[in-house]
Amino acid sequence: MMPRPTLIPRAAWAAIGGIVLVVAVTPVALGQSPRAWAGASDPAREPLRVATTPAATVADDSAEPVGDGAIPTGNLLATIRNGGVLMVPLLGCSFLLAMFGIERAVSLRPARVVPKPFVNRFVEQVQAGGLGRGAALDACEENGSPAARVFAAAVRRWGRPAVEIEQAAIDACERELNHLRRYRRVFNGVATIAPMLGLLGTVFGLIRSFNDVASSGAMGRPDLLARGFGEALITTAMGLLVAIPAMIMQSFFTGRVDRLAMRLDAACQHVIDAISQESLAEVRAIGDSKRRAAG
Repeated sequence: MMPRPTLIPRAAWAAIGGIVLVVAVTPVALGQSPRAWAGASDPAREPLRVATTPAATVADDSAEPVGDGAIPTGNLLATIRNGGVLMVPLLGCSFLLAMFGIERAVSLRPARVVPKPFVNRFVEQVQAGGLGRGAALDACEENGSPAARVFAAAVRRWGRPAVEIEQAAIDACERELNHLRRYRRVFNGVATIAPMLGLLGTVFGLIRSFNDVASSGAMGRPDLLARGFGEALITTAMGLLVAIPAMIMQSFFTGRVDRLAMRLDAACQHVIDAISQESLAEVRAIGDSKRRAAG
């Protein structure tokens, strides 16, 4: 009797299945993956693979060369052009500041307002009695300085009480000081308006910068945004460059006018003391006493 042919294949398949089961279960029991037991490399133990493309090559292909988008700070004309349309009124403010600053520096010279040689000679001659009313007026008109005009207002009250002469001198001095303080509002206005124009230009520049970045789809390009910010801040820097000298000039010229007013007041007081009614009466009394003593 021949054996059944199906028993052998079934036994063979059962043996093969047992071997496969042992192969699959044994690595798991040992804490290893089937792939590691089978001889394949462990991903955790494999060396880290580095990209074959150099990083410098990628950076060179995607990034712009350094310095191509920088704002030209060494070229004045290029900086003004990048500042926008509001640089025009700022340049106008700087021109006004320079023009009126030169004019005030020339007009407020001490030698022009209170000329020391004329003031000293006039006061000495009036106190010594070497100048009469007519000669004193002629000397003041010939000189024509602000101090001479104040002296002339006092001399026109020659022989009057000291209070009346002093009031006339004070009125004339106030008129001259108001004339010397002119254009002060120009410096104040420039110092106030220039920073405002600079800030307005900065706001316009930031708006334009954000619109450019948003429209170009370059939200991942911070260099474009930084360049826009730099261009927007040009007007603010220009406004401060104009406003700071304006404030310095205003303070300087105001202090000079105050010092000239004190010098003029001191010199005019000597003239008042010499030509007032009280002073002339005292001089006449001294002269009469000398004549009586001599006679």
